[in-house]
Amino acid sequence: MTGVGTMVWLSSEIMFFAGLFAMYFTIRSTDPGMWAERTEYLDLTFASINTLILVISSVWCQFGVWKAERGIPHRTGSLFHIGNPLGATGWGMREWYVLTYLFGATFIAGQVWEYATLTSEGLTPTADSYGSVFYITTGFHGLHVTGGLIAFLLIIGRSFTAKRYTHAQATGAVVTSYYWHFVDVVWIALFFVIYVLR
Repeated sequence: MTGVGTMVWLSSEIMFFAGLFAMYFTIRSTDPGMWAERTEYLDLTFASINTLILVISSVWCQFGVWKAERGIPHRTGSLFHIGNPLGATGWGMREWYVLTYLFGATFIAGQVWEYATLTSEGLTPTADSYGSVFYITTGFHGLHVTGGLIAFLLIIGRSFTAKRYTHAQATGAVVTSYYWHFVDVVWIALFFVIYVLR
């Protein structure tokens, strides 16, 4: 039931982001000249690297899910023995989720750095409609990523406090991965629309 509830909730999130995309394209169609001028501020190379970091975090997250489903909450050997993500030895869910968290936090740090750079160049949320739409769409996504990072901290913390790793804890890890994969897919769409379709 938890998985189904998460899927239903993510469906409502799809509607939320669909509204943001609609806002983006509506405002873009009203002033294409401004769009062409303002998109020159965007750094496609940096955004591509930041996107790659977030996408790779989804891979680490899925490795953690496979360990959680096998009932392996933490590593069974040395920290440097990563092992096969599908195997019974090596890193457990906790280690893969810590790695996911680090990559997600790096993505957010990159977004903050990008915001600081853009605002110093004059592209602020109040500069014009492009600035407003850019910061609203990417900012709401950043808030969702931050929410996912908080969820990872809770899942990781539970793996330390629980005496026994139960099915309920594995379910929590799995539904957190649903959310994380969702925010990754949304970012890929945002990246394509904002940075590639100029």
